[in-house]
Amino acid sequence: MREIVVFSGSAHRALATGICERLGIELSAVELSRFSNDCLQAQLQANCRQRDVFLVQPLSPPTQEHLMELLLMIDAARGASAASITAVVPYYSYARSDKKDASRISIGGRLVADLLVASGVHRVITMNLHAPQVHGFFSVPVDHLTALGELADHFQGQDLTDAVVVSPDFGNAKTATQFSRLLGLPVAAGSKKRLADDRVVIDEIVGDVAGKRAIVLDDEISTGGSILELLDRLADQGCTSAAVACTHGLFVGKALERLQGHPMISEVVTTDTVPSPTGWPELKVRSVAGLFAAAIQRIHEGESVSSLFDGVDPAHASPQPRLFD
Repeated sequence: MREIVVFSGSAHRALATGICERLGIELSAVELSRFSNDCLQAQLQANCRQRDVFLVQPLSPPTQEHLMELLLMIDAARGASAASITAVVPYYSYARSDKKDASRISIGGRLVADLLVASGVHRVITMNLHAPQVHGFFSVPVDHLTALGELADHFQGQDLTDAVVVSPDFGNAKTATQFSRLLGLPVAAGSKKRLADDRVVIDEIVGDVAGKRAIVLDDEISTGGSILELLDRLADQGCTSAAVACTHGLFVGKALERLQGHPMISEVVTTDTVPSPTGWPELKVRSVAGLFAAAIQRIHEGESVSSLFDGVDPAHASPQPRLFD
């Protein structure tokens, strides 16, 4: 593994360290400095010449700082004659800006993809994009990982009698359906309308949840507003309790205040694509460092990444061969 060099910005060094431990290599240092005029500078502290460079940096808050750090690290690796440069972005926050749904509005998901490519990246590894079509915004290869298997493993050892998987909205229903198949459970979904970034309305629940324990699955929890609205509707329809699971647990704003100790919530499960909040010891965090390490090793060795998800998620797994008569 000597030809692999892994660097990390300031966003999530703990995850980068976990990835390197599984690869059996040391995390290489980056010196991030700031000039008196507030401009950032990144200097990579290890040789990159003709090596496969991987830069680990989720775009978590403060998002713009972490994005600029990533762009500067990519530029530094390009200038250092790296053989290949891969941006490992476990949480691609701009995936929420994926379409023109108002007049004169920017499409940040595509713009940031263009910025990464312009800075010199050759490949991107990410996980559970909020909108799958964002994958197509990139003009370089993207390996889109999923945490469904990791989250399902958490629940498979539990008694799932009378449990049902619930998606907060129809947009996430396809993913929730695949998750329900992994657990052998029925699925339901909320009919959600977003009024503002932190305000949603769920009109109804499609599916039978009366007398059942819900496992609420979402790709991202930010302020927790959608989850609270969903829990109210579930309670109205006779749901007894709810476990909450998500890939990207940001828990910003009033999220901890809203979710900690909520009478409907039995547990909250997330992954470490972003740093976990402090002051919430009950939060259960599943590590995805092993998945990213496996993806990095397979990319380096020219092997299939999608085969990691065979039997887990058809959207991410290797396509099955077609049989002709």
